[in-house]
Amino acid sequence: MRSIVVAVMLSWSALLHAADLSQSHILVAKPELRDQLFGSTILVVKPVGGDQHVGFIVNRPTALTLGKIFPEHGPSQKIIDPIYLGGPTEAEVIFALVQRRDPPGGNSLEVLPGLYVALDGPVVDRIIESEADHARFVAGLVVWQAGELAEEVKQGAWYVLEPDANVAMRKPERLWEELVRRSRALRRGTCGVAGR
Repeated sequence: MRSIVVAVMLSWSALLHAADLSQSHILVAKPELRDQLFGSTILVVKPVGGDQHVGFIVNRPTALTLGKIFPEHGPSQKIIDPIYLGGPTEAEVIFALVQRRDPPGGNSLEVLPGLYVALDGPVVDRIIESEADHARFVAGLVVWQAGELAEEVKQGAWYVLEPDANVAMRKPERLWEELVRRSRALRRGTCGVAGR
């Protein structure tokens, strides 16, 4: 019984810590969020100062591949995974989310611990050529102006989860449903389901 109480307390502690929007985190759209673009999405989000945030949707594969977009680029032809819709802002730009211990170089940003986004074309190209097995390629991003994300969380649009690069880079099939169940379990304090 004592271990269950400790586990429940740790789960609540993790949930409360995750709601600190001054830190990186994962957002999971609540089922009530029926927005055509953001409904059923999972995002990795990083504060960038001034209560502003940037993020990338990680579970919206498109019908496009790098090979279709860059038919003359040999390394792009080898990548069979789809390009993901990262967000509506700069949707014509391809970014690389890459899981690694250190920055990939150039203009890059650590979105979650151990998960970087490459913003420069040459760095994205290098990741395509040498690190594609640790990367997800996304078109566009999401930008929140000062206070916007806090207001969306306050209005109940998102579950706010601890940053976990492994979760963010998992295949998207059924992931949103799993994270919704985990979030609901954390809110109820039943960590047994949430730990899976």
